[in-house]
Amino acid sequence: MNNQFQKYKISLLTSRLFRNLMLMTTGGMVMIALIFGIGILRTGSRFVEQLQAIFTNPQPEPEVDIRSIIVRQVRGASELTTAIFTMEAVVPTRQDRTLGGYPVATTTLLYIAYGEVRAGVDLEELTPNNVQVINDTIQLQLPPPRILDSKIDVNRSQVYDYNRGFLGLGPDTAPQLQMLAQQETLKKIVFTACNQGVLQEANDRAHLAVSQLLSTAGYKNFEVKTQPPVAGECR
Repeated sequence: MNNQFQKYKISLLTSRLFRNLMLMTTGGMVMIALIFGIGILRTGSRFVEQLQAIFTNPQPEPEVDIRSIIVRQVRGASELTTAIFTMEAVVPTRQDRTLGGYPVATTTLLYIAYGEVRAGVDLEELTPNNVQVINDTIQLQLPPPRILDSKIDVNRSQVYDYNRGFLGLGPDTAPQLQMLAQQETLKKIVFTACNQGVLQEANDRAHLAVSQLLSTAGYKNFEVKTQPPVAGECR
């Protein structure tokens, strides 16, 4: 009996809750209809037009971050900004053989090296933060020029002379002397390239290439800015 009574109470409560929800829903619909009717009576067709305007107002146009587009376009011009400096240098090297602290023989090696230095502006470093749009003018800040690569072309370089001195008593250190000659030649070529303005040439090439790219892409008002080399770049 108790179980049946509890089930009856639950059924009764559920029925009342459902009826209350229906009354609330009906009341809400009546209220909306009442507001709609009052609005029509007061403003006539304008109320309907205003109501339509709420749902038919044009949505905001999608926005495009032009900075990201410019960055993607400019990054493809990396090879156009490269300045190449080549140089041939003759580097002598030597190593003594000593006996009791006194040199008794000397080995000399004369190396003719052909070196190449590539400098440029790495456009892969560009980010949207490097692009600003001010008063319809695009301002693009390029990264600083860098030494991208320096190398000795071993296929075009050679040992011109190798001499172990009197009776060949000098130490047989041809590989070591050749490596030393290559290292010193590379330092000399990089130093000379910097003195000859290879980094400035890289800046000029980058400025010209990026300006032409933006112009070809249809941008009319733009300003391309370069930066000086990072301190110590040519050491």
